[in-house]
Amino acid sequence: MTNWSALEQELDIWLSGNLTATFWWRDDDLVAPTPALDRLLHLRDHFDIPLSLAVIPEFADSALIDNLDGCTVLQHGFQHQNFAAADEKKSEYPASRPPEEALELLAEGKDNLANMFSDQFLPVFVPPWNRIDEDIVAQLPGLGFMGISRYKARDKAFAAPKLGQVNTHIDPVNWRGNRSTIDRTDLQSMVLAHLIDRRLNRVDAQEPTGLLSHHLVHDEEIWAELFHLISFLSAHPAVRWVPVQTAFALIDAIDDDIVLSKVE
Repeated sequence: MTNWSALEQELDIWLSGNLTATFWWRDDDLVAPTPALDRLLHLRDHFDIPLSLAVIPEFADSALIDNLDGCTVLQHGFQHQNFAAADEKKSEYPASRPPEEALELLAEGKDNLANMFSDQFLPVFVPPWNRIDEDIVAQLPGLGFMGISRYKARDKAFAAPKLGQVNTHIDPVNWRGNRSTIDRTDLQSMVLAHLIDRRLNRVDAQEPTGLLSHHLVHDEEIWAELFHLISFLSAHPAVRWVPVQTAFALIDAIDDDIVLSKVE
């Protein structure tokens, strides 16, 4: 099995340059307490790192209220249902969907999560399949959202005026293959690519490198690889895991008082 030597060398460069390699963690598709959720939370507790949970509002079980201590809740669509036309990629919010309908349900979902989770809820929108029509993105601040989170390095810190953007960049699931873990070489390459691009300012260096997980689809191999990756990163002195609130607060134009007021 490939070790983490290439990643260790890159992090050593960060350390020697007095640079901090910030990371954050987002897990998607939460709806109810399950053994998989228990395992995810145990992993979080084991390493004592912040965890953000993208919850699907329409199906959110009230039993979650007493199960998510120390976590931050984000909004993951409304139903996580595909509304894309035949010639579009999967999306709950494609260009072909009437925006009025989509926005009404988005607002309903936001209110549901705010009422259910109170201060644990941060109004950050996570579109299912990480896809959303840009015309809908532009309307999110008007609904009270302060941020959006998708996948791949952001091309700008604000996806729309007053809407910060903090994405994820590492996904251990082989979605196009056997849906188990990707090869460790490929996983290491994902982490390396974003770190190197940050260090060389080829992407926004202020965007923390984001780990994306999907606890409901993890098999034993994915759980094991996730453990090994987090263990390696957490042990390196150049690495700091930050809560999602801090990740958004790094975007200077966002009101830090609003964002940081929810940092525990």
